[in-house]
Amino acid sequence: MNSKRTELKVSAIRNGTVIDHIPTESVFQVFKILNLDKTKNQVYFGTNLDSKKYGKKGIIKISDKYFEYEEINKIALAAPKATLIEIKDYDVIRKENVQLPEYVDKIVKCFNPKCVTNNQNVSTSFKVTEDHKGNMKLFCKYCEKTMAKENIEFV
Repeated sequence: MNSKRTELKVSAIRNGTVIDHIPTESVFQVFKILNLDKTKNQVYFGTNLDSKKYGKKGIIKISDKYFEYEEINKIALAAPKATLIEIKDYDVIRKENVQLPEYVDKIVKCFNPKCVTNNQNVSTSFKVTEDHKGNMKLFCKYCEKTMAKENIEFV
């Protein structure tokens, strides 16, 4: 009997973090903002994978890496529905959805060229809000401009 292999298995990681349920279009942005292109850790990633929940998704697995609060905020801004899964000795020790923070400081550049943060040595600060359609927006503390997700540029 001829049986064909229909799934590609990726090795489980012994210790580290899996970022699951990343929107397909955000996988490379998450990869970049976490500087995974410069890491010495083993990294697996997939994009356009089938997902029962979202249709298509991306996933990133990073060996021997657990994320700090600021890094998790970056993930939340780029992929608000992502799930973080922390693994130790092949066991899941923590699994939770990322949460949008109330405020983000020093991680996003203001899109307004006249903002004081773009013209002086002032760190950025934004209130994270949603519009009437549930789309995430960032409200600059200094110039009071509201920025959409597609305008986000990480520092």
